[in-house]
Amino acid sequence: MEALILAEKSYHKIPTILNGFLIYLSTIKGKSKSTKSEYRYDLINMLQYIKVIRFDLDIKNISEVDIGDIKEDFIKEICLEELYAFLEYCEEVRKNSPYARARKVASIKSFFKYLVNKKKLLSSNPAEELETPKLSKRNPIYMTLEETEKFLSGIRRSKHYYRNLCIMQLFLNCGMRISELCSINLSSIKKDILTVIGKGDKERTVYLNETCISVINDYMEKERCCIVNIKDGEALFISQLGTRLNKRTIQKLVDSINEKSGLNKDHLTPHKLRHTSATLMYKAGADIRSLQIILGHTNVSTTQIYTHVDDNELRNVVANNPLNKIIK
Repeated sequence: MEALILAEKSYHKIPTILNGFLIYLSTIKGKSKSTKSEYRYDLINMLQYIKVIRFDLDIKNISEVDIGDIKEDFIKEICLEELYAFLEYCEEVRKNSPYARARKVASIKSFFKYLVNKKKLLSSNPAEELETPKLSKRNPIYMTLEETEKFLSGIRRSKHYYRNLCIMQLFLNCGMRISELCSINLSSIKKDILTVIGKGDKERTVYLNETCISVINDYMEKERCCIVNIKDGEALFISQLGTRLNKRTIQKLVDSINEKSGLNKDHLTPHKLRHTSATLMYKAGADIRSLQIILGHTNVSTTQIYTHVDDNELRNVVANNPLNKIIK
């Protein structure tokens, strides 16, 4: 995320053709601001690298290379070999993980597909045969039920106790994304139904259980109604400055609760709370299709990462084998 912010600050001008693609992503494809920023960052990196190689510039200063003067002819000459060289640079020099490189491949493929099919700039697609790095299967990192209870105990009865408790309960009971939580408006809540804006600015429905309804009511009645100088009256969660609570503040809040609870779970993020919610629901008997809808996944394959089983469950399966008999 820091790298994305630096990229946004460092480059005031990008090629017209890239800007057109980014506009297409948001207006036609409905990509979120976060996804658009990631594509922008990846494609700026790619164009900088190719310009460095073609003009024999110092690669140590690649982040300072201006790409605002790149024209269509430069784009037309990009070949598959240059794209693979860029990915090798990302792996060897930038130390990008396979997942980071896979995202760059997705950005590049999408860009060149646009140039061929929509912009009609290219007759052939140099990225068509670009392969995605092999990705190892990763199980989501999550908290156990006991760890979750200990984590919640770290919410101190401070000035923002009711707000903080409400935020964490929504994460853990509904499996919400941090962007969805930040975007909640007062008008989004109707009894036990919450409407959120998910990935790609798609609206989805979240059903609130008794705990969520209770913590929202407590926050509204005991804290939010007392806040003065609110600058965003529609926002549910308000910061110290009276503005809508942002992602950075929520991450800091998770870090603080993690530490104060004594849990000190490594790399605990709001997204790990989403993993925790999904895993606990699955272990409690939620079927994969229901879980897919609750989490707002487009494809059920994304949800299937939660169907993993831990080592103890595997041991129990083997131990319960009817042929497990002691032979003397």
